[in-house]
This record gives sequence, C-alpha cells and structure tokens, in this order.
Amino acid sequence: MTGLRELQRRRVHEAISTAAITLFLDRGFDEVSVAEVAAAAGVSKPTLFKYFASKEDLVLHRIADHLGESARVVRERAEGERPVAALRRHFLDGLARHDPITGLNDEPEVVAYHRMVFFEAPSLLGRLHQHMARDEEALAEALAETADELTARLLAGQVVATQRVLARRNWQLLAEGRPMAEVEAEAVRAARQGFAMLPA
Repeated sequence: MTGLRELQRRRVHEAISTAAITLFLDRGFDEVSVAEVAAAAGVSKPTLFKYFASKEDLVLHRIADHLGESARVVRERAEGERPVAALRRHFLDGLARHDPITGLNDEPEVVAYHRMVFFEAPSLLGRLHQHMARDEEALAEALAETADELTARLLAGQVVATQRVLARRNWQLLAEGRPMAEVEAEAVRAARQGFAMLPA
C-alpha cells in the first residue's frame, strides 16, 4: 500500500508540474493563476498547495530537485579525490549528458524555461536565489568536514557562483542560436577554466 500511495503521489506531482510548465510557457508566468494550474491538472487548489508551497515552486522544483547535489558529490567522492576535483568532474559529466541544470540543453522547452526563469518573471529569480543560498549552505557543511568553517563557506560560495555563471552562459549562447556542438565544446573549455580558478 505504501508503494501504491507513493506512486500516486508522484503521478499527481508530475501532473501538476506538467500542467503548470505548459501553461506558463504558453501564456507567461504572471498571466496564469494557481487556480488555472489546479484546474488543468485536475486537482483542487488546496491539493496543489500540498505538493507545491508557492506558485514559484511550480516552476523551480525542477531546479530545486538538484538542491544538495554538490554536497552529495563532495561527501560521496572517491577516496583521495579533492572536493573541487569531484565537483569539476560532476559538472563535466552533466555537460556530457546535456543536463538542463548545466544550461547545455537546446530542447526548445528547456531554452524557453530558462528564459522565463532568468528574464521574464522577477519573482522566480528571487525565489531561485533562495534555493541557491540553501544549496550553498549544504555545500559549506559538506566542505567543513575537511576544512575550517570560514574556508568551507568561502569555497562553497565560489563553487555555487562558478556553476551559476557557467550554466547561464551556456544557456545564453544556445538562446542566441549558436550550434549545440560549438557551444558544447566552448562549455567544456569554460568549465575547465572556471574550476581551475577555484582553490584546490
């Protein structure tokens, strides 16, 4: 029964998410109400808020799903591997997979999604910065297991900023119409450069 309930919960979560993203990309984030999203997903408004705490979270959960990922990479790195080396490897692996979180994904919906988050709805960007602050805090805690607190916090801030700048740059290049193969080669070079600038 627990497995069935979890499966149903995931289905409802995905139905709400899909309805929200579809409506927001079609009409604009500020032009769609939460009630319209609930109706499109076939749920009540109170049910929607059981799954998503705010209208912004209907969009940003796709990014929030990655919260804590950098901290996990640091904690689960191979014995003897330095934290920055593990984070660099993980980012490069994401580029190779064309993971949307790296900005290197030219699917029209992904490009439109990034445009909406970064340029079309200020409330989304504000909420995103809250998520990034939580991610930075989690990474700092993981790094503090091998460094003093100040060093860990400074490095976490540098890592999160590097990842953000690299991802946004990749998206911007694709949004300008640059070919995927060309952007990918440049993204790999930029990632190597960016992570090389971080303290080992």
